Amino acid sequence: MKNIFLAFTIVLFAQSCESDLDLQPEDNRLTADAAFEEPGAYKAFLAKLYAGISVSGQQGPAGDADLSGLDEGFSNYLRLYWSMQELTTDEAIVGWNDGTIKDLHAQTWTSGNEFIRTMYSRIFYQVALTNEFLRQTSDAKLDARGVDSSLHSEIQQYIAEARFMRALTYWHAMDLFGNVPFVTENDPIGAFLPEQIKRADLFMYIESELLDIEDKIVAARQNEYGRADQAAVWMLLSKLYLNAEVYTGSPRYPEVITYTSKTIEAGYSIAPNPYYHLFLADNDTNGTQSEVIFPITFDGLHTQSFGGMTFIIHAAVGGSMKPADFGINGGWAGLRTTSALVEQFPGEADSADGRALFYTDGQSKEINNTSTFTDGYAVQKFRNVDINGVAGSDPTGDIPDTDFPMFRLSDTYLMYAEAFIRGGGGDAAKAVTYINQLRARAYGNATGNINQSHLTLDFILSERSRELFWEAHRRTDLIRFGQFSDQGIWPWKGNVPQGSTTSAFRDLMPLPATDLGINTNLEQNQGY
Repeated sequence: MKNIFLAFTIVLFAQSCESDLDLQPEDNRLTADAAFEEPGAYKAFLAKLYAGISVSGQQGPAGDADLSGLDEGFSNYLRLYWSMQELTTDEAIVGWNDGTIKDLHAQTWTSGNEFIRTMYSRIFYQVALTNEFLRQTSDAKLDARGVDSSLHSEIQQYIAEARFMRALTYWHAMDLFGNVPFVTENDPIGAFLPEQIKRADLFMYIESELLDIEDKIVAARQNEYGRADQAAVWMLLSKLYLNAEVYTGSPRYPEVITYTSKTIEAGYSIAPNPYYHLFLADNDTNGTQSEVIFPITFDGLHTQSFGGMTFIIHAAVGGSMKPADFGINGGWAGLRTTSALVEQFPGEADSADGRALFYTDGQSKEINNTSTFTDGYAVQKFRNVDINGVAGSDPTGDIPDTDFPMFRLSDTYLMYAEAFIRGGGGDAAKAVTYINQLRARAYGNATGNINQSHLTLDFILSERSRELFWEAHRRTDLIRFGQFSDQGIWPWKGNVPQGSTTSAFRDLMPLPATDLGINTNLEQNQGY
């Protein structure tokens, strides 16, 4: 795979040459066409598109990074996306002083923020890889290589998955940055300045891509674990439509009911396991996988990175916490939560709600000093141990086996209920039943169950936090509810202990100053 992707890195970032020149590298590096002489290269390239979310380079855990300019562990896609979605909210705060990382929670970032810049770069690296995969799998290319009908048919499935992965990435770009550069496989390779697409137009493009592949991708629950299928497409359409009013100015809640219903009816189920089993090292086999619609997979031996789940688990351990209880060799003493999340749970740390996975021994609820790990409750949601407490496969204790549930059924239930409340149609009894399935698992009985009178938007926003905290949903949720910038307040927002509102323009991240300095087609988001 390393040789294959070295070839494509050359293709992606090479300067344009005259069309009548047929150049070959002098150092015998692999060319794109030569890379595909091996039939398995197509699946290997597809694997890279998936691995682009979980790993940071070709070697792992460090040493041959995809991107330069930021420490390889920090430059991991999931680590950056999680930071954008969680550190900017009431659900997470970090104690480190690396560069401008604290500006994320304070909401004082600028267009020069290196973490925002690298998130942007990671997104468009993924887009570039996907575009090249689609160029290399065109009918003309496959026919020229003499690909047989069986492999040709298999590659069509790969193409649908690749288009899903690009749609997912462009959704992240649209959600975080709004109006962004836009390139597809139909654009030229080499030196040109991409045009900027309006957010509403990018919404329409993502929607059209997903609708086109809906019946081309593998049926729901029929693909290999960790690969996208029809239900993943329905989930992304649901997320798209749920936030359509933010993205386009026009609500699309009936479509949320349509696509969440399709997902719910596809055969997923809430496992009888306790809630915390969803976030253990064996969450691909312990029964809770029945709920997971699209995971980002991790393996202690085969997906080695200091980002992703390595970051989420290690950075949350410190103070008097015992690393062995989390299946790791040591904590990084960085991530905690604020009192705003703790107070979402009745009874707080002693709540009967089993989702209140806080570590409080030696930790204060309030944060007086953001750099002190024991200021703020620790979160013990994710662990690198199985249901029996046995640590994951990496004998060093560095890299976890725990998969990250990017899309799961609980989110589908909550989206259905929210869309119902917002006038999208649907059925009140179904919405209540869906919520009560989650709360019965959380409480272990029916004592936490609700009735229709509880179905308010305020309840849904809080319930989403209780069910989905630290799963990279919170920023998007708060923006949809109008609580992210100029209304919501939580500790250390605005860089003051009690918290303060910030300017509404922070609902969008800035385009990086470095890209604006190069691409004259780009216009910065208002306020930056």
